[in-house]
Amino acid sequence: MTYHSSGISIDAVRLLSRIEQLGQIGRDGEDRLVRLAASDADKSGRDALVSWMKEADLEVAVDRIGNIFGIWRASSAEDQAPIMIGSHIDTVIDAGVYDGCYGVLSGLEVIQSLRSAGFVPSRPIVVAAFTNEEGVRYTPDMMGSLVYAGGLPVEEALASVGTDGTVLGEELARIGYAGSKEPGFLKPHAYVELHIEQGPVLEKAGVQVGAVENLQGISWQRITIEGVANHAGTTPMSLRADAGYAASRVISFLRDRAASSPTPTVATVGCISFEPNAVNIIPSRAVFTVDLRDPNEDRLQAEEAALADFLIELAAAEKVTIATERMARFTPVTFDRAIVKLVEAAAEQRGLSSMRMTSGAGHDAQMIARICPAAMIFVPSIGGISHNPREFTPEADLVAGANVLLDVVSQLASKQ
Repeated sequence: MTYHSSGISIDAVRLLSRIEQLGQIGRDGEDRLVRLAASDADKSGRDALVSWMKEADLEVAVDRIGNIFGIWRASSAEDQAPIMIGSHIDTVIDAGVYDGCYGVLSGLEVIQSLRSAGFVPSRPIVVAAFTNEEGVRYTPDMMGSLVYAGGLPVEEALASVGTDGTVLGEELARIGYAGSKEPGFLKPHAYVELHIEQGPVLEKAGVQVGAVENLQGISWQRITIEGVANHAGTTPMSLRADAGYAASRVISFLRDRAASSPTPTVATVGCISFEPNAVNIIPSRAVFTVDLRDPNEDRLQAEEAALADFLIELAAAEKVTIATERMARFTPVTFDRAIVKLVEAAAEQRGLSSMRMTSGAGHDAQMIARICPAAMIFVPSIGGISHNPREFTPEADLVAGANVLLDVVSQLASKQ
């Protein structure tokens, strides 16, 4: 594939202004950005996005899981599979303003800039905002794109009960985003997602653009350890069945194994609780989560097996019982090589440095990659900070990434 520059650039002022405006929607009484999926704040963010799509003269469609699509149908490309670009606009609690939103708003900006410049695509171009990528209020995360790709039945997803007891389908209807389109109604020709890195690799390397070639597999488990509650002062150490201590052994095992491995495997215990949770009582129960990630499926399976073996040994040694529950499991994704090369070529044409890299976080792109060629573009995150109000990417990098996206989309949407 021969690369030809589009010669077009995005409207930087418009893009940055919309990022700022969307970043103010969903602020709570403590000025935290909290725009959880299908909440009132999410409705306000969706309303703003839809208004901008309509300003851009796009056809707006919403599917049954609440995914929003802004569709540019060129008259000469009606019967062609579209180029899809996008991400999500729901947030975590006390979020930064870029995660997800940058990709959606850049996608919208790419379409507007191409149209304004008189670009004639050979196929439709669609910007998508997928529902519940973060998975804070409803699980699993990346839900909207997973349903769209056929990986989760829509009825099952709509029946999801949130952390606040609400039902997703009912909440989508309440906020006016229970659409009529069946998920998957547009099958993309290709999908490209622009995102802040959410890690320190690009900044540390002094590189401006990441051409994301693969994405780590993710294994989430919930582990429950049952011991015996007893008096903290009168029970000898040798006679304890201490669920809390057993949990600490698992945490140490995971940390030591990952830290000593030459592979990029990472392991995290992010949630933990003890019962009865009293200062002077040996814990009778410990419940905690384990997050394992690796870009290689064989290695990820090996880590899962090593943990399972350790839990069997631990249960016998500490006189406790241990149960595991799988919360989520996603295999690693290898992105489309041709699109990755287009990202590198676009960066070079713009005078930007680039590098190939792995995404350590999950993204909607990994779900859409199930149904079409896909890839991602990263721009630096200062300090690697994300899911945090201090999340920051300089304006120059935001604009550069959006221009690379524009060039890649123009290539994909041009007649070959």
